[in-house]
Amino acid sequence: MRTARPAEGSPESPPAAASAAEPAVPGKPAAGRRVTGAVWAALAIVYVVWGSTYLGIRVVVETMPPFLSAGARFVTAGLLLTALVAWRQGPAALRVTPAQLGSAVLVGLLLILGGNGLVVLAETAVPSGLAALLIAAVPMWVVLLRTAGGDRPPLRTLGGVLLGMAGLAVLTSPGLTGAVKLWGVLLVLAATVLWSVGSFSSSKLPMPADPFAASAYEMVAGGLGALAVGMVRGEQHGLDLSAVSTRSWVALGYLVLFGSLVAFTAYVWLLQQAPLSLVATYAYVNPVVAVALGALVLGEELTWPLVAGGVVVVAAVGVIVSTERRQ
Repeated sequence: MRTARPAEGSPESPPAAASAAEPAVPGKPAAGRRVTGAVWAALAIVYVVWGSTYLGIRVVVETMPPFLSAGARFVTAGLLLTALVAWRQGPAALRVTPAQLGSAVLVGLLLILGGNGLVVLAETAVPSGLAALLIAAVPMWVVLLRTAGGDRPPLRTLGGVLLGMAGLAVLTSPGLTGAVKLWGVLLVLAATVLWSVGSFSSSKLPMPADPFAASAYEMVAGGLGALAVGMVRGEQHGLDLSAVSTRSWVALGYLVLFGSLVAFTAYVWLLQQAPLSLVATYAYVNPVVAVALGALVLGEELTWPLVAGGVVVVAAVGVIVSTERRQ
């Protein structure tokens, strides 16, 4: 089964049935690949940069409207990636059929507008660490979608899903008690479902052959969709760019250059150079990085539901990823 490409970030792309997509790979790497220093460096980039994107989003929405900022981020990143693909591989790499373009647009709207856009909106009300842990549930939804589509995952995988659902219940409890905004928690959960549907669909639809080109089209389409939603919501009214803080501008630039380009490039390179089981570990390292950065940089409180629920969810993702990679 052809796998989905991560439209980076966001739910900053955890690998699907092994992550934020179905293992986001254009093909399984050959066995016996050496784990070199370059591999560890690239893996560290994916761990830290994608784990830090939740913090970046939280800083951006301090003084920027959610959907307009998300749209600007992904349209910019998508155009930069398009230029990079044309420069490195030639314009022919960007050629797609109408069916492939339509599929990329649909997947981009699901991943970027639905998945990432709702997370950006939710982070105006919920801590970045909590958002990251809730998003770690994406592999569980993908497994359920596969099951509904006729696949029969191993019992160990289904056990991981049940364990993860228990963790989600704990993570959702602060919203039920009023400790955080319930609507924000529900938005993140809705985002995980949309991201999972987009990831699952991309493995079934006629997508562009080149993963970089596919991601570029997805980013531009999803970014334009986010800009349109922002305009419909009236986010442009009263928007004063001079009132946007320097740290929000810096965070937005960081998300474009590092979250959407550097880390994504490192990830695709890893898929070709490193054992897939090693690459997949970012699915449960990213949430830990996000929680740590939220606490250290933004002073987000480490409550017992966050810690306990987070441990359960990360453990569940580990079970799912490890089981799926043996299939």
